[in-house]
Amino acid sequence: MVTGIARKNIHKGKLMDLTFTAIVPLLLGSVGLFALFRLLQRMRMRAYLQDAVVVITGATSGLGKECAKAFHAAGSRLVLCGRNGERLQDLVQELSAKANHAKNIHKPFTVIFDLSDTKMVVSAAEEILKCVGHVDILINNAGISYRGMILDTGMDVDKKVMETNYFGPIAFTKALLPSMIKRQQGHIVVISSVQGKISIPFRSAYAASKHATQAFFDCLRAEMEQYEIDVTVVSPGYIQTNLSVNAVTADGSRYGVTDKNTSEGRTAAEVAQVVLNAVGQKKKEVLVAGLLPSLAVYLRTLSPRLFFTFMASRARKERKAKDS
Repeated sequence: MVTGIARKNIHKGKLMDLTFTAIVPLLLGSVGLFALFRLLQRMRMRAYLQDAVVVITGATSGLGKECAKAFHAAGSRLVLCGRNGERLQDLVQELSAKANHAKNIHKPFTVIFDLSDTKMVVSAAEEILKCVGHVDILINNAGISYRGMILDTGMDVDKKVMETNYFGPIAFTKALLPSMIKRQQGHIVVISSVQGKISIPFRSAYAASKHATQAFFDCLRAEMEQYEIDVTVVSPGYIQTNLSVNAVTADGSRYGVTDKNTSEGRTAAEVAQVVLNAVGQKKKEVLVAGLLPSLAVYLRTLSPRLFFTFMASRARKERKAKDS
């Protein structure tokens, strides 16, 4: 005779068997669908980047150089831009030496110009279109950083940072936009910064230029939607580059120091892969930062008073460290 407890145990066992039988196939099916989705995504990304004409500013060093390597490896046809022709040629030779000719047979094209000179920027855009015909992807990467107190900083320094980080990229973008609109095709990428979303002490000129950049390209994204032109804003935190070393100070001189935060940041190669994936997946915006900077971005919106308190405390600590 089967007792009530035994019946309950039998019923529970059957229920568990049924649950196991139903859930496992669902889980396996979900994993399979996810794997298929990722495969299709990679295939679409590969097709999007293969043979695409990609223009990269600030390509001679740091993130720009690593982006050149990443997009060249993806089979893109590169146009490398910078101020130093010799270093651009060195990069071309480096890429050619590594080239997998079955994947990328395109020799990179180089254009020398200074982003802070608007006339040179427009001429460079005309030269690019004349030589390669069109631009599929524009990566506005070149920029300059700043370190100093607002009270000590001359307007010429503020203008210099804005010319390089804001007016230069938008002039270059505007010069290339008509050809993209005519083709109803194109992708504009800008390397902004976490400081385009939050401002930290003693970075006023840099943060201001990146806030302006963020705002401009957000507007551009909305306006270009009707022409099927994509806009991606990448906002990295600290990257292990010479950005702080080459930063301008309050009097316009070179900072010449690698900050502790910079030396502990992500490698340029890691961020370049993020940029490559963001472009390939046509993401509208990517935040490439650690936990604390990411939280600070949300804190600025959700609790501005607390955020301002933290920034004031940081300013006091940095001023104290500088004076000691």
